[in-house]
Amino acid sequence: KEILEKYHDLFTLKWEGIVGNIRVPSQAEWEQVLTNCSVFMFYGMERFMSHILLNRLVAMNIPKCHLMILLDLMRSKQSHQRITKSDIHKSCLRIAIERPIETAVLLSLTGVRSIIANQWYTTLRENAGRLEILCESLLSIGRTTGQTVRILQR
Repeated sequence: KEILEKYHDLFTLKWEGIVGNIRVPSQAEWEQVLTNCSVFMFYGMERFMSHILLNRLVAMNIPKCHLMILLDLMRSKQSHQRITKSDIHKSCLRIAIERPIETAVLLSLTGVRSIIANQWYTTLRENAGRLEILCESLLSIGRTTGQTVRILQR
């Protein structure tokens, strides 16, 4: 919330979204946000793909989305228990599709042009740091996504 407030005046006047700690977005809300955005950012627990319906995502066409930032793969005891219960009802193939590389491939096939995503599990604090770097580099300084990713890699 602090980061959103800090960068509110820099290109964010048209930011729309759903804050998940208020309520869980419906599938229709996910689809509306994804199909109408030029940049999409997910900042949440566990795997991004575990929050949306796979069959609906693969049928979507989202070429307007120039950049998707997935700051997912954060884990807490509660989120791990939730995802473990959810995974019991999924096939091994479905769980495999939710991994980072497979997620990037699926999103690319739906029309997303660039994807910045975590490759392994992380902490809330580490992802908050990544979000701060992303916002500062992309919004304040005006670096390219490639330059920003390079900074994140260091």
